[in-house]
Amino acid sequence: MTEALDKPIAEIAAALGEGKVKARALAEEAITNHERFSARLMAYSQWAPAHARQCADAADAAFAAGARAGSLQGIPTSIKDLFAHSAFPTFAGSPRRLPVKFESDGPVVASLKRQLATVMGKTHMVEFAFGGTGHNSHYGAPRNPWDVKDHRSPGGSSSGAGVSLCEGSALLAFGTDTAASVRLPASMTGNAGLKLTRGRWSTAGIVPLSHSFDTPGLLARSMADAAFSFAALDPGLGDGFAFMRRIATRDIAGLRIGVAEPWFWDGCENGIGEIVRGAVDALGRAGALLRDAALPEAREAFAVFCEGGISAIELRAFLDRDLPDWLASIDPVNAPSLARAATLPAPVYINRLARLAEAAEAAAARFDDVDVIAMPTVMLSPDLMTGEQSGEKFWARNRGIVHNLVPANSLELCAATLPVGLDKLGLPVGLQLIAKGGDDEKLIAIGCAAERVLGTGRDRLGTPPMCKA
Repeated sequence: MTEALDKPIAEIAAALGEGKVKARALAEEAITNHERFSARLMAYSQWAPAHARQCADAADAAFAAGARAGSLQGIPTSIKDLFAHSAFPTFAGSPRRLPVKFESDGPVVASLKRQLATVMGKTHMVEFAFGGTGHNSHYGAPRNPWDVKDHRSPGGSSSGAGVSLCEGSALLAFGTDTAASVRLPASMTGNAGLKLTRGRWSTAGIVPLSHSFDTPGLLARSMADAAFSFAALDPGLGDGFAFMRRIATRDIAGLRIGVAEPWFWDGCENGIGEIVRGAVDALGRAGALLRDAALPEAREAFAVFCEGGISAIELRAFLDRDLPDWLASIDPVNAPSLARAATLPAPVYINRLARLAEAAEAAAARFDDVDVIAMPTVMLSPDLMTGEQSGEKFWARNRGIVHNLVPANSLELCAATLPVGLDKLGLPVGLQLIAKGGDDEKLIAIGCAAERVLGTGRDRLGTPPMCKA
């Protein structure tokens, strides 16, 4: 990766505006990086170098005319194939192109395009975002670049998003998070991830999985990159530079960090718990006020998830209504769950929603005495993708990897993950920070303050072995 691409997004954006670097040069380097690693990593379902060059040239032309369209102008970006983008067909991880109505830009992509960001292509994903390992029987799964020998999970459902960051073909990746799908791939690939409060950003123009919990989100190489990009795209902020200046003075000292109860730590494998606890302790030594924090409502949220949850029911309803012909070709891993959802009595669905709403109301009060609650993002190391990808063993493992992630969605909270180390297998480990719903800006400022103490993923983890020149 060149020196230009290796800098924080804010620095790159400033250099673009000052004419010190060209968007076309960044795009060409991103294209070179992808071509170097694409055969092994398979980040993209639709790789679009010609489109990227057009985007970059438009950004450069605007800069040359003295026009700044937005903070992300000229920044190489990847988009999960759940987002509609008028320049691309939408497949949502399925083997067939979705109808044209799913190719109209929603507000998030429209903002990205108005800012003249450089869109590199659409990344691979789990079919209709229903699953956490990255498995897709139609296309296969991208490879986690931290294991040279074995094909391991990159996390899902935004399975190609984190990989695109690792290979250097994008500096910012768009994903969605319904139960884990931004934070999980971010953590498993050694990147930062941001799950916003549901409703903060519109889901229009995004193929739905669960209208009750779908949330657009961002993956980036650092929390600072995620913060800058969040502010650039957020309707209430709209300027990455101003937001970064505002939070730059936020110190970790005095911040109240709740250390999650044992339920979030028991079962950690390969030294994950010790690595995350070490990062939390480092924040304490830097002045953060550490205290035990209870979030018992997480158990209820996870219980509902294990009973079948909400997503399968709402996905089946969407498919029956909008894409009935797709049911015949649905991934065999997911077909049984969607079949059961079709016969589930309505009172069961309503009862599950009511239980989660009650738990969410109680969970909000847990943040009266803490600013965030800290825990491992994922308790388990990324799985081998060469094993059996169906049956109860597979789904038990899937439930295990989302154990600490589901509660933030089900309890209407916001959450971020930061890379903090490598486990005993040499695979990335994430620290998750959860905050009260609506406290997105506060959460992001705390995440950036923590990163200034702990260092970025590059600082702590180095470069993925499969992405070294």
